[in-house]
Amino acid sequence: MQTSWDKEKAERYKKRAVSASVLLSVCLFLLKLFASFATGSLAILSSLVDSLSDIVASFVSFFAVRIALKPASCSYRYGYLKAESLSALTQAAFIAGSGLFVIYNGVDRFFNPITLQHTSIGIGVMLLSLAATICLILFQSYVSKHTNSLAIKADSAHYVVDILTNIGIILSLLIVKFFNINWFDTVSAFLIAGYLIYYAYQIALEAMNALMDKELPEEVRREIGKIIHSTPEIRGFHDLRSRDLGGVYHFEIHLEIDGNLPLSEAHKLGDLVEEKIKKRYPDAQVLIHQDPFGLKEKRLDDSLENCTSL
Repeated sequence: MQTSWDKEKAERYKKRAVSASVLLSVCLFLLKLFASFATGSLAILSSLVDSLSDIVASFVSFFAVRIALKPASCSYRYGYLKAESLSALTQAAFIAGSGLFVIYNGVDRFFNPITLQHTSIGIGVMLLSLAATICLILFQSYVSKHTNSLAIKADSAHYVVDILTNIGIILSLLIVKFFNINWFDTVSAFLIAGYLIYYAYQIALEAMNALMDKELPEEVRREIGKIIHSTPEIRGFHDLRSRDLGGVYHFEIHLEIDGNLPLSEAHKLGDLVEEKIKKRYPDAQVLIHQDPFGLKEKRLDDSLENCTSL
């Protein structure tokens, strides 16, 4: 999805979102560190490890967003937007690692159980953590909706999991406090770890799709086809390729036009189609090649199997 804000506003809010994430992750880590030592809860420890990965991931996002905002250079003429995809992939690795660490400690806790202490402290810390996380997610979702930042989206997805895990930990501590079922704390930790690994997979998959230049959604490609067909002088098109550079769409199109037209007229038609596409998708990069209509040549479309024709 394209950005809906102008470039300056999008850059400003991206920086604010990643800065808020870094600040919150550090504060929550310190709070959970205190609660973990006070209670001995494995569930809180799992959330503590998660917050530690949040700190690393947020710093990664912080620097990735700044790199992605750099203008194109001689060496990187498409720009640096895919730095956000690399950031998301790095975050996924940290999240998955956090989940595996919790599982390891959970297995150990089953063989070496302990009695939790001062559960009220843990409940208070997790309630505070829950409220702060909700506020951050609302802000990140607002920014991500208007900028389509993959790094912020990945960061926000992680914090959405934090909401679920915080609620689970609070329930777990309440059960331990009032029913003295200490093993329930370990079960909660395993569930949290499962969520962490699942979301790591989802984030990694989206990041890999962007890095591997997966085609844009079919509805976007159909929209491009409608735009081209809205120009009567265009006889057809082929070999449409599209990709997301990181909130900015890139299109490559072969237009089929009357081969008897002067080069200048063919160029004007290409410019007209490009203007229409950019009106629908602002900031899009459009590369157009004009072909004489009816020309017989080897095409990309002919070599691709099971692809929908537009």
